[in-house]
Amino acid sequence: MTLLNTLNLTYPIVQAPMAGATTPELAATVSNFGGLGSLGSGMTAPDVLTSQIDTIQSLTDRSFMINLMVLSEQDSTTFDTAMPAWLSQYYQDNNIEFALPERPALSFLDQLQVLYDNPVPVASFTFGIISAEQVQHLQGLGTRVIGTANHPLEAKAWADIGADAVCVQGVEAGGHRGGWLPQSESDPLGLLTLISQTRACTDIPLIAAGGIMNGQAIKAVQAAGAELAQIGTAFLTTDTCGINDIYKQALLDASQDKRSSETRLTRLFSGKLARGLLNDYLRDFAKFESANELPPYPQLNAMTKFMRANASQNRDAEHQSLWAGQGVALVKQESTLELLERLVKAL
Repeated sequence: MTLLNTLNLTYPIVQAPMAGATTPELAATVSNFGGLGSLGSGMTAPDVLTSQIDTIQSLTDRSFMINLMVLSEQDSTTFDTAMPAWLSQYYQDNNIEFALPERPALSFLDQLQVLYDNPVPVASFTFGIISAEQVQHLQGLGTRVIGTANHPLEAKAWADIGADAVCVQGVEAGGHRGGWLPQSESDPLGLLTLISQTRACTDIPLIAAGGIMNGQAIKAVQAAGAELAQIGTAFLTTDTCGINDIYKQALLDASQDKRSSETRLTRLFSGKLARGLLNDYLRDFAKFESANELPPYPQLNAMTKFMRANASQNRDAEHQSLWAGQGVALVKQESTLELLERLVKAL
């Protein structure tokens, strides 16, 4: 039984669940086409998530995926580090008002309860691993469970608790890295190496993510041992994506040599490693990049959101998180359907 059959897909395409960028309309468009549309819901309040699931179900009767960020209650409720002095100074210098929320992130367990109460075809998880009991509970509701791994040991951990598949995310991928073991940070693996090393230690079905921008790349990861390809950056510049116009234009500019297409893995926006386009914020504060200088995720994420919101409001690409993978030079301004048709033409 292949993942294509298990997930009831026509094409081996998974649209990456990018929190803050994906919309119910994007997910439904991909699912209706025959891929797996996804909604990145790690930063979505439970009542809004319930509503968004209803919206997707009203737009498609095909499989779709909801993705959550695994955080402990301690991580999501605790501010135990001070705001860095350089960030506080930036706010003062730019007259940006800030007041930290009561907690740095939403409750993962409250979000997971939404998936128990409103079963979805597929649930995926990033930033950590859930319990075997939680996997079984979801599967008992008819939900397929997909983990995220940056290292073969993380993929094996998901296989050991009974997940249906693992998304292996190479170092090329844009946005936050989904792994949680120290090994995934100390020597980040490229996608093809990650697939082959994971294949050597587990036979769980694999979805490949990282730098995949066209049909040829989909075929390459399938040849390497993955069943499906998860694509994120290519969808960011399509019509149903939810990112703001300035972010979208920065990506297009990078594809047209109007700005550098260099990307960088950074902790400076959130406290957790994520890949995005190089901009002034990453250049100006690069000296604070080392982990021992920064509050951890999600605390720093809650601290920098005032800067990111101000930048968005002022149409400033240089102080937003411009998450993008290493394939960003290949993005195009096109409709979601045009991208999907272009991807499958080469398969």
